[in-house]
Amino acid sequence: MIDLTIIWAFIIAFAVFMYVVMDGFDLGIGILFPALQPGAERDKAMNSVAPVWDGNETWLVLGGGGLLAAFPLAYSIILPAIYPPIIAMLLGLVFRGVAFEARWRDPKHMSFWDFTFTSGSIIAAFSQGVTLGALLQGVQVSGRAYAGGWLDWLSPYSILTGLGVTIGYALLGATWLIYKTDGPVQDHSYRLAAKLAPATIVSLAAVSIYTPFLENEYWDRWFTMPNILFSAQVPLITGIIIFALYRALKKRHELAPFLLTLGLFLLGMIGLGISMFPYVVPDTITIWDAAAGESSLIFMLIGTIITVPFILGYTAWAYWVFRGKVSDEGYH
Repeated sequence: MIDLTIIWAFIIAFAVFMYVVMDGFDLGIGILFPALQPGAERDKAMNSVAPVWDGNETWLVLGGGGLLAAFPLAYSIILPAIYPPIIAMLLGLVFRGVAFEARWRDPKHMSFWDFTFTSGSIIAAFSQGVTLGALLQGVQVSGRAYAGGWLDWLSPYSILTGLGVTIGYALLGATWLIYKTDGPVQDHSYRLAAKLAPATIVSLAAVSIYTPFLENEYWDRWFTMPNILFSAQVPLITGIIIFALYRALKKRHELAPFLLTLGLFLLGMIGLGISMFPYVVPDTITIWDAAAGESSLIFMLIGTIITVPFILGYTAWAYWVFRGKVSDEGYH
């Protein structure tokens, strides 16, 4: 028998990962903006994402909307616990979007819009990491409602995850620029990636070491038999990807660094799944406890089956049309 609850859990996880894939690198470009030279270098970086950036939040809507529709109890508990970082993330995305468009139309104030673009990108990325950390460290629940305070999300662990996501997005941005640019901008991006790669690895290692100590359940899932036979493959594959990433940067490969960085994020998602599944609110609410009724899940699944292929199709088409390197004037 098909378990619709598990199917919806995977749909939401897929939407979150697609958001990281699609929006992570353009947030990363915003984070890197102060390290890029004003003028042609920043313009080329912006042009590399201009044709595709505004469709990337589609996956964020699917993830958030899917959580509300498929797991309403989890939504009603989690959202009050993380209102401040969620509000900060949305404001960051708004300011970043306005700055993206305004810097071309208001060149007299370009330095202001560049600052706004960077600030919005950093705030959005950091808030996403803080939200992840706040969820992993646990949420106080009483009955079927959030029972914690306004600032329970703020902790050393959530700050660490916020910094880790921000650094990781910056690495994604640098490797994207390696793939999409050439000349001095590409050379600069290689140098930035060489610095950001070890920083990303250190932050990933710090979060990975910290996480099992948050909950006894997390420790058991990672370090007890027979779980360890599966979970041990995650750090092993991570080590292989890290080695391949350093090798790809040293040999100046163009596409491989970006794909390998995405691989690190995918392994992070798998690690998150190992730690949390089947809980949507750690150690309190499982996906089955939080799920909507079967008829609702079926109805929404039909719509998702119809719409998601269209989203994937027009996204793939957009990336295909704007394939190749970006020049100072645009794509060539």
